[in-house]
Amino acid sequence: MTKKIRLGMLTPSSNTALEPITCAMVSSLPNVTIHFSRFRVTEISLRGPALNQFDLDNILSAARLLADARVDVISWNGTSSGWLGFHQDKMLCHKITEATGIPATTSVLALNEILKKKGITRFGLATPYLSDVQSRIITNYRTSGLDCNAERHLDLHINYDFAQVKEETIRQLVRELAKEDVQAISTFCTNLHAAHLAEELEAETGIPLYDTIATVMWKSLRLAGVDTRALKDWGSLFREVD
Repeated sequence: MTKKIRLGMLTPSSNTALEPITCAMVSSLPNVTIHFSRFRVTEISLRGPALNQFDLDNILSAARLLADARVDVISWNGTSSGWLGFHQDKMLCHKITEATGIPATTSVLALNEILKKKGITRFGLATPYLSDVQSRIITNYRTSGLDCNAERHLDLHINYDFAQVKEETIRQLVRELAKEDVQAISTFCTNLHAAHLAEELEAETGIPLYDTIATVMWKSLRLAGVDTRALKDWGSLFREVD
């Protein structure tokens, strides 16, 4: 009997994109199911109240609820460590596993692993965020030795609104970044409807596109021992074997 795999996803409360996208991604994997736990996130900015949304205790409470479902992996399907610092996600994963005994990962740690694995040092960054949030993300990457040498952002701050960004707008951001000196592009936000565009835009531009919903799915499946090549239609990320 084939083992059932349950993936647990920590979800911002106002996010309406990641749940349907991740469910669509695993629809071809009959033995994999996705389970969600929300905590309150409504605004993305550098204001104190917005930063406090990502207090580790808030996220750990949601993680413990996922543990009740005996999931195989707990994943933070969000990009907050982009502006808070990558150490925040490393600490979160440690605390989740310490509290639940379940391996943990995040969208950003998975993206960073992929960039390192591929030897990428210059990449384009597409987000819906405000200018100061975008600058903080770029600074954090430069500090870690990765150059966001091209960027586009939409100057939005209400998290709910990110999911309302039209696909054609996302395509245009990626096409503009592809004209610059980049080795890869990331659509960096888990409330954008972008993951399913990877195959199309990679074929058009010849440049790998790493969406942060896709990166956390890639790592979650690997931690659960699932062959990611089953999702090969979701972009080059899923077609490669180490």
